[in-house]
Amino acid sequence: MPLNAAQNDADRRFSTRVSVRFGVAAAVAAVAWLLVYLVFVRAATGQLWENAVWAGRAQDESPAAMHRADRVLDHITVMSLGGAVAVLVLIGAVRRCYAVTMAAAGVVGGSLMLSEVLKRFVLRRPDLVGAPPRLLDNSFPSGHTAIATSVVVGLALVVPYRLRAAAVGACAVWAALVGAYTVAAGWHRPSDVIGGDLVVLTVACGFVSVLARIGKVRAVSGRRRRVGSLLVIGPLLFVALTGLGTGGILLAGAVCGVAPAWSAPGVAYTAGHALAAGAGAGTSLVWLGLLRRCVTDDTVGSHRGAGPRRSLRLLGQGVQKVRLQRFR
Repeated sequence: MPLNAAQNDADRRFSTRVSVRFGVAAAVAAVAWLLVYLVFVRAATGQLWENAVWAGRAQDESPAAMHRADRVLDHITVMSLGGAVAVLVLIGAVRRCYAVTMAAAGVVGGSLMLSEVLKRFVLRRPDLVGAPPRLLDNSFPSGHTAIATSVVVGLALVVPYRLRAAAVGACAVWAALVGAYTVAAGWHRPSDVIGGDLVVLTVACGFVSVLARIGKVRAVSGRRRRVGSLLVIGPLLFVALTGLGTGGILLAGAVCGVAPAWSAPGVAYTAGHALAAGAGAGTSLVWLGLLRRCVTDDTVGSHRGAGPRRSLRLLGQGVQKVRLQRFR
């Protein structure tokens, strides 16, 4: 077999494996956010605990801290979202990665659209515990969290592979703080933040599965720079482990009734705040892990140098192939 043919065959096998990997990851993420909804929104125990989180916020947070959280979240507007998408498009255009750029923009837009549709029309919040009216508004999943996380995820797709860890590591800490601030400001419950992260992961994995199907993902070549990646990812890993560990222990203690004090509003708020931050950081780490050793660009596969129109057509064909295979 000629070298070029052998290389093309290896690329096709790799693309198939990546497509399956991300397809499975999308399904797992979808099941995960559905479980979060059922446990925290459709169960009385979950509602009681998150109501305690809001009560603890009112007790523990100073007015100055709440005002600071509001100011951070107020910057996430339609204008800022448009600016973030423009940056993603600019990076992709400079690299001439048209299909990947469309996918990154689709992750941002699709995640926000899906979050709003789910929150407003699909995932209702029944009153199972006789909560005050101000606690009955449906807010699952968090749109603010979806915006912040989807921008980070899209950035990982359009930046060069060698800069991916640095770009995601820096921006993911910001996205994790946005999730934590939504709890601190009283805009969302912890489950809303976790659900928003998982919705983004579902949408993003679906897009990358299609990209791999049309040959826009290849295996990275060359040596790995482990030291540099660890220096960037280290703080993100610390936030994820600390947040999820602390929040998980406190939440488990409250649910299991190990100590009555663990169900107190102040402790519940600490757990919810930690879980929100840890979930954001953990989602970014999972995303980097899924993309490990994968390069996303338009210079690979059988359609080298495809322009924007052709890339859009190929992306649509990839989506159609996935749909046909699912219904066979």
